[in-house]
Amino acid sequence: MRLYPKTFSRLLLIVFLLAVLPVAVALLRANQSIHGLAEQSRNAVAQATRATRVNLQMVEQTLKLERVARQFLILTDARLLDDYLTVRSSFKDSTSELALLPLEEKQLEQLNRVIEQEENLYARLAQQPRAQAERIELAEGYTALSATANGLLELSRALAEKEVGKLTEQSQQLEQNLLRPLWLLISLGALIAMSALWVVTRPIRALEAAIRTLGSGNLEHKIAVQGPTDLVRLGEQLDWLRKRLRELEEQKARFLRHVSHELKTPLTALREGAALLHDGTVGAITPQQQEIVDILSAKSLELQRLIEKLLRSQQTLGGVDRLKREPVDLTCLVQDVIAAHQLSAQAREIQFNLVLKPVTLIADQEKLSTIVDNLISNAIKHSPTGGMIFATLAVHRNRVVFDIRDHGTGVPEADRERIFDWFFQSEDKALAGVGGSGLGLPIARELAHAHQGSLELLPAVPDQPGAHFRLSLPMSRLREV
Repeated sequence: MRLYPKTFSRLLLIVFLLAVLPVAVALLRANQSIHGLAEQSRNAVAQATRATRVNLQMVEQTLKLERVARQFLILTDARLLDDYLTVRSSFKDSTSELALLPLEEKQLEQLNRVIEQEENLYARLAQQPRAQAERIELAEGYTALSATANGLLELSRALAEKEVGKLTEQSQQLEQNLLRPLWLLISLGALIAMSALWVVTRPIRALEAAIRTLGSGNLEHKIAVQGPTDLVRLGEQLDWLRKRLRELEEQKARFLRHVSHELKTPLTALREGAALLHDGTVGAITPQQQEIVDILSAKSLELQRLIEKLLRSQQTLGGVDRLKREPVDLTCLVQDVIAAHQLSAQAREIQFNLVLKPVTLIADQEKLSTIVDNLISNAIKHSPTGGMIFATLAVHRNRVVFDIRDHGTGVPEADRERIFDWFFQSEDKALAGVGGSGLGLPIARELAHAHQGSLELLPAVPDQPGAHFRLSLPMSRLREV
């Protein structure tokens, strides 16, 4: 079942949409809720404003009705009654407009009371009462009408304030209702983003690990990348490169074996000829010729040793995958190798500082011995006279770790990337007097890889001179004592 899209760009688009979707849903929901509350607030404000305006008009009109009625009761002028009718017409328009609004029950009752009071008072006023007591009672009735109209205004204001309080409460409730799902959706979006990031970076991490594996010289493990089609193809190309590099390594190994064997025959003849000249078998030679013969003998012997070392290294690498696994006391192995190099170390007054934890490792003892021997001989070779070599053996994070550090000049920065290359010789002047074939460290790293481990040169530390190498082997391969 295919879990990835065809291209990496399409995968990024899907990840983006998945991460943005919950936030977009949250924002859309919040927008709808806020829009609904805003619409409700606008309607409530418009209704309250209109009701208050009409109420104020009606209060003013009731005051005018009261004033005109009092004037008419005193002056009994018919023209004042016409003025009253004009004001009354406006009063009726206001009450009709107010009645059309969506009022509450209390407001409607108060409005009907105002209308009924005005109609009763007008009916009595139209009869033009003559008695003084009746006129006073009618005037007091208009005063009561104004009070009733003011009561309706206060009631409308109270209801408007109540509506405002209700809207405030609704907005607070809306805020609470929005915050909880909003945080939930944002958290969901963050979770989706993190999960998607893991999905996106997984094939990239696989490619990075494959490139690191190729860079370390480990060419045995197949490279397989799961992900979008373009990244899968890139993984297949890297695996093709791995196979090609392995073929080249095998060709190089065969070439070195053939060359080494071919060089042995003429080198043997050269050594034998030099020996005959040295012994005087073919006749006496001059002191100058004797010096040249000695040089030939020494250099031919050195060349023979180099060829034999090259052959041994090829034999070792040829059987690198054929490990003879057995319990190996790694602590004793390190101590034995150091003891074997003790004479060369004492000749230069080099001391060892050992912190070795007892550990038994299931591994190939001979190949492990070769790794440790190369590291220790390398440390002695690059240590100054009277120097100190630090060696530690411990278990750290499910791996057994062997560290060795000398007090030499260290590895130059320009050589750090190539220190494990075959036949590498540093051009640094500080290392010019140190001999070497350039085979020890590459062989040691290959043997470490055969044990599913690693051998690396750690970064230089300012207050710790010298080179610091670390051999690391997986915990699954060992049993701690």
